[in-house]
Amino acid sequence: LLSVCDQAAVMWYWMAATLLILCNTCGLLSNLLMLPGNWIMLACLTIFVVAVPGDRGPDGTSILVVAGLAVVGEVIELVTGSAKASRRGASRRAVVLSLLFSIVGSVVGAFVIPIPLIGSAIGAVAGAAAGAFGGAWIGEAWIGSSPAKRTEIGSAAMSGRMLGMLAKISVGAAIFVFQIITLW
Repeated sequence: LLSVCDQAAVMWYWMAATLLILCNTCGLLSNLLMLPGNWIMLACLTIFVVAVPGDRGPDGTSILVVAGLAVVGEVIELVTGSAKASRRGASRRAVVLSLLFSIVGSVVGAFVIPIPLIGSAIGAVAGAAAGAFGGAWIGEAWIGSSPAKRTEIGSAAMSGRMLGMLAKISVGAAIFVFQIITLW
């Protein structure tokens, strides 16, 4: 039988764990909006480790693992987005504009479809895809590439961006699952 203090500590732990899971769910979903969801989950975990005393659950090592995963997710997203376009012969200008336009497209797209949450996610992904294509296309037009080359590079930038977002979301899912496992 647990003492009253032990019962309170267990209750506090699981209340904080539930809040961590809810915050991590928001972080995971924010990846769809091209927000720093993996970093949000890292911040939530860090606050949890600091705020919840005791020797159970996640610790400093967990924070380091999640930080490493967050870095890997960002690198994969960035490299995948530009690598596909670069392999098709994209100029540096096309790659940079593709990245910038995909960010702007994602933000604008999040507000275009008026269905709460789902519409925002769909709009953000579609906006990122359109922005990646448009930015690469404009970048190639700026240097005088042929329309066929612009379209080829724009398509590569768009598919690379989508693969990068998928990879980042997958890493976010791994972070989410890892944190849930460390709670037990």
